[in-house]
Amino acid sequence: MTRPNRFLLILVLLMSGMAAQARQVMIDTATAARLLNERNPNIVLIDMSSGLQYRRFHIPGAVHLGYHELVFRRRDGVSLRLPDERLYAVLGSKGIGRNSHVIIYDDTGGLNAGRLFWELERIGHARVSIIDGGLVAWILEGRKVTNRVVKPRPVRYLPGKAGRDNVASLTDVVRRDPRTWLLDVRSREEYTGWPRVRRSGHIPGARWLAWNQSVDLERAFRLKPAKKLLQALAQAGLPVKKDTPVILYCQSGHRAAQSYLVLRHLGFTRVRVYDGSMAEYSRYPRLPLRKGMTP
Repeated sequence: MTRPNRFLLILVLLMSGMAAQARQVMIDTATAARLLNERNPNIVLIDMSSGLQYRRFHIPGAVHLGYHELVFRRRDGVSLRLPDERLYAVLGSKGIGRNSHVIIYDDTGGLNAGRLFWELERIGHARVSIIDGGLVAWILEGRKVTNRVVKPRPVRYLPGKAGRDNVASLTDVVRRDPRTWLLDVRSREEYTGWPRVRRSGHIPGARWLAWNQSVDLERAFRLKPAKKLLQALAQAGLPVKKDTPVILYCQSGHRAAQSYLVLRHLGFTRVRVYDGSMAEYSRYPRLPLRKGMTP
C-alpha cells in the first residue's frame, strides 16, 4: 500500500470512530458531570422529572421541561406530538438552540426523556445525550443536587436539515410491509386484553415487550446491558438485525418513545413510533384487535 493510500485509510478509520462516538445516545453520570463542569455555554441540561420533583431537588443548572409541554390532545382525546412550529417555540423557551448540546434526564428510566430524544431526532438536532439512570443514579452516587429553579434565557430555535423518519401513522400500521415488525410495549394485561372489555387487546401481528423490562431497578434505573436487551428482543420474537424496520406503540406514544430510545441506543436504524397508538387505533371499530398472548 502506498503512503497516500495508507494515509487515506487511517483518516477514514479515524473519521469512522469519531462518527460512532458522535452517535452515542446514553452517557453515564461521570461523563455528564465532566461535561457540566466544563461550563460550556452550548450545553443545555434538561430535567424531565415531574414538576414537583424538580422543585424538591434536581441536578444543578437543569432547566425543567414537563412531558405535557411536548404533546397536545385532539378533540377526540388522542394525544399527539406538537406541530413543528410549536415544538420550536418550546425548545427556544428552554434555551435550546440549533447548535445546543442537549443533555436530558428524568427519574423514571428514560420514560419522559425518551420523548424529547425522539422529537429531537425527528427534527434532525445533531447533539443529544441521555444520562443513563438519570436523577436516581446521580443521587445514589452522592452527586450534588439543588432546589434552585433555573430560568432559561429564551432563544430562537432555527430548524436545520431534515431529521430522521421516525413517526408512524395509523395508515403505516394498518398497511405495513410484512417485513416491518410491530412491537407493543404496554403491560401484559393491556396486551392480552381485558375479558370484559370488547375493544381491548393488541394489534394483530404485534409482538410484546413491556417498556419497563429495559430498566434495571437494582442498578439505579439504568438501562440493562445491551446483551440482555438484545436477548429480550429475541425472546419477544424480533430479529436483532439493526436495520430491521420496527414500529413501536403503547397507549398514547409515551412508553413507546422510551422504547425508541432503547432501540436507538442499541443501534437500530429504522425505528418509528406510532404516535396515536392504541388511543387512536381502538377508536375504529373495523380495525381488528386480538386478545391473548398470540401475536
